[in-house]
Amino acid sequence: MSDTHVHPSGRISVPWSTAAQATLHCLTGCAIGEVLGMVIGTALGLSTWATVALAVALAFLFGYALTMRGVLRAGVGFRQAVRVALAADTLSIAVMEIVDNAVMVSVPGAMEAGVTSVVFWGALAFALLVAFVVTLPVNRWMIGRGRGHAVVHAYHGH
Repeated sequence: MSDTHVHPSGRISVPWSTAAQATLHCLTGCAIGEVLGMVIGTALGLSTWATVALAVALAFLFGYALTMRGVLRAGVGFRQAVRVALAADTLSIAVMEIVDNAVMVSVPGAMEAGVTSVVFWGALAFALLVAFVVTLPVNRWMIGRGRGHAVVHAYHGH
């Protein structure tokens, strides 16, 4: 966060590029879990809501795991790494998953299309893009208040 500026109110002005990096990190974990959940759910013929539940659970799992990986490498114990991941990622992943899945289920036929369909993959890519755009200002707001990925940066020497 080298280009940050502190306002007299104590708020930190966070560059959009910093927020974009945090959001991309979140998107990576979410996308891994989301894609895996959607592929497994549709391949097994699960209902739309069972598939969404699986995708959301895996998105949180992979999102937290990616954050914990870096924090653990910094020498932090497992329990503290879990706390850091929860503090850093919960709101960001939640927003991303709400938006992503709302878009996915609103695209006609996307959930029923199957993993070999362009409709399925196109809808999923579009849903993840929309989720990134919506989550970006959320992450910027959190980092500016010392929350979200600002918590993780403390463990990376930033």
